[in-house]
Amino acid sequence: MADAEGMKESVNFQPKIAQETQGFFLKGSNSLEWGMKNRLARIFNPKSGRTVMLAFDHGYIMGPTSGLERMDLTIVPLIEHSDCIMCTRGALRALVPPAMDKPVSLRYSAGTTVLTELNDECVMDIEEASRLNASLLAVMVAVGDRFEAVTMRNLTKTVDMGTRYGIPTLGVTAIGKDMARDSRYLSMAARVCAENGAHVVKTYFCEGFEKVAASCPVPIVLAGGKKLPELDALTMASRAMDQGACGVDMGRNVFQSEDPVAMLKAVKAVVHDNETPQRAFELFQTLKNQS
Repeated sequence: MADAEGMKESVNFQPKIAQETQGFFLKGSNSLEWGMKNRLARIFNPKSGRTVMLAFDHGYIMGPTSGLERMDLTIVPLIEHSDCIMCTRGALRALVPPAMDKPVSLRYSAGTTVLTELNDECVMDIEEASRLNASLLAVMVAVGDRFEAVTMRNLTKTVDMGTRYGIPTLGVTAIGKDMARDSRYLSMAARVCAENGAHVVKTYFCEGFEKVAASCPVPIVLAGGKKLPELDALTMASRAMDQGACGVDMGRNVFQSEDPVAMLKAVKAVVHDNETPQRAFELFQTLKNQS
């Protein structure tokens, strides 16, 4: 403990210089508590305001899908090139080296697999998420599905519990078999997630995506979806960025690519450096030929 004897009187108060109060860089996040902002600032680059998330949580409903048969061989080499990883707690504990120190978007909901009817889900224990040092809690929300109410309760419960621990929530919009993947539906689904407390929303690209992004008061992260040719995936990412997305969360379009590391670097060039899809594709080809 500091000794009180001999303490100098404080004089350097600079009364003519007003204390600066900085606003937070991320859309819709300025009123959040410090812990949530700190976690979000690890996920989203403060300079670009964007993120490139690497998703490999597919196994929680799909099992060992193509590219994820041996995640120690296919995913671990990619982690260092991402801004954030999105995975299950099982994969995190078993495979992800803690020394890599990447923020984790933790798959927080779980339920039925592709073998049965999807979307009947539950959520984890918030203390488990805290033990895993999660920076974001990813919860699936099925707007318009027969399990809509179940998933909406999961979202609100996650927001409530996450707020207690300072961990923000990612609302992941699910697309049912009978749902049209258009701007009218996706803007409704994204807005509903945000209105119910999601701090970030993950959704799909569509024509008129600017309507989806503009009508959502929190950051939108683009879901990669099914595997596309590399140039098409880069074009989709570029269009989403131009129309208001704050990043991408790609899985199959990265780990099922001909060269996953090269593809991830090309995606980062589009997202953070506003590179054109064609230039990013040329970068992909160059890096692929060098490997």
